[in-house]
Amino acid sequence: MELANKFFSKLFGKKVGEDEFGNVFYKSNRFSRYFSRDMRWVIYNGIPEATKISSNWYSWLHHQDDKLPIKNTKTLYKWIKPRTLNLSGSQLSYYPSGHFFSNDKVRLESTGDYVAWKPK
Repeated sequence: MELANKFFSKLFGKKVGEDEFGNVFYKSNRFSRYFSRDMRWVIYNGIPEATKISSNWYSWLHHQDDKLPIKNTKTLYKWIKPRTLNLSGSQLSYYPSGHFFSNDKVRLESTGDYVAWKPK
């Protein structure tokens, strides 16, 4: 399927940009759909994971913004963290202490301030 998408993109699409993960974005006016808007799509670099797309490109893909996201126009603030991928299900996923898959199998003790509800 990936080969067919790349072939379709080269044949009918116009490359409009690439993001920091190497994903390539295309658009085509030839196959307009949904109220005669241009068709937009992405060819992922590697595993097709939706979290690999930044919010600027996401809004462009879904016709929320018509301006192409250019890397230099983004305002950088000190409180913005660098983008990370969704790590769920991978070797790097987070498990709290006491979880079956965590490195420390020690479960934290209860503090004793919890009282279970009992119906009357």
